[in-house]
Order: sequence, then C-alpha cells, then structure tokens
Amino acid sequence: MNYWIIKSEPSTYSWQQFVKDGKTTWDGVRNYQARNNLKMMELGDVCMYYHSNEGKEIVGLATVCATHYPDPNDPKWVVVDMLPQKKLERGVGLQQLKTDDQLQNLPLIRHSRLSVMPITEQEFDRIVFLSNS
Repeated sequence: MNYWIIKSEPSTYSWQQFVKDGKTTWDGVRNYQARNNLKMMELGDVCMYYHSNEGKEIVGLATVCATHYPDPNDPKWVVVDMLPQKKLERGVGLQQLKTDDQLQNLPLIRHSRLSVMPITEQEFDRIVFLSNS
C-alpha cells in the first residue's frame, strides 16, 4: 500500500462535497509530476485530503478505488477514482506540519505547489497521530 496527499481548494471541491458525493473522479490535474504520481497509484492506496489555499489543513482520508485512466476531458492527462474513507478527528494545519520535527521532509512542505504527492508510511502515521492529539 502507498500513501499520498491530494490537494483541493474547498471552494472548488471540499471534503464535505466529496463525502456527500460518496465517490469522485480525481480530475483536473495539469502538472506532469502530479500526473506521474496519479499513474503510480494502486487500488487501496490511502490519500490524505488537504484543503489548499483556504483552511490549509489535512482534513480526511480517501481510498483509491480505480487506477489511472485517460481523462475524459483531455486524454493526454489521467484521472483516478476515489472513495472517502473518514474525516480526521481534527484537521492538521500546514503550520503544525511545518513545525513538527518528524515531518521536515514532507513533500507538502518542500513542494507546496504539487497537487498529488507521495508520502511515507511514517509521515502518514505521524499526521494521523497529530490529528488525534
């Protein structure tokens, strides 16, 4: 199993809307590195859902339920399908991530503009721990 952070602005597609929809196609990715990350996703991979620009916090967990396939709107790009898994007990904000000694190599901090990024199991576990603290 792999772990990821996916980002969306709440005004574009919020966690609450994702839960209401029950499933989504993760589309609109127009960055080559992020596209390559989507291509590496496997069934059952877990994604941390990050509200970017507004809120700036990790708010929930999602699961990949369909691996990459051509974006229906532009076949040179790809999409994946995801299911909401659970809302975190407490959102973990960007400032908290930046100041945590165990998360200094987190791609969200080092490559803040990337919309889909891999994280390690240790980083995933630490963020879940912080959300429960």
